[in-house]
Amino acid sequence: MRMMADDAKLTHTATMILQAIGAGYVYGLSVMDATGLPSGTVYPALRRLEEASLIRSSWESRKTADAEKRPPRKYYKLTAAGKARLEAAQKRYPLLAALVKGAAG
Repeated sequence: MRMMADDAKLTHTATMILQAIGAGYVYGLSVMDATGLPSGTVYPALRRLEEASLIRSSWESRKTADAEKRPPRKYYKLTAAGKARLEAAQKRYPLLAALVKGAAG
């Protein structure tokens, strides 16, 4: 049975990652830089958030990546459910914005 976004309990880590994506850190390495979390934490959490329909992802074009001489990036975006969950978390935890570099509170 697939977990619905409303049923998912957000962990501290998941909340930080949603906050980072909402603040404009939209690919894995930038999320790691913004949150200070390691890749072994960020990437599995991104997969879980996508499975819970709180974020969605898309790969950038190979042409763009080649022009910048790097591997293609997978970009993440909050879904409507993800935005709602993040807004609820921000209201509940006013200091949440301080957990992510440069996030506006």
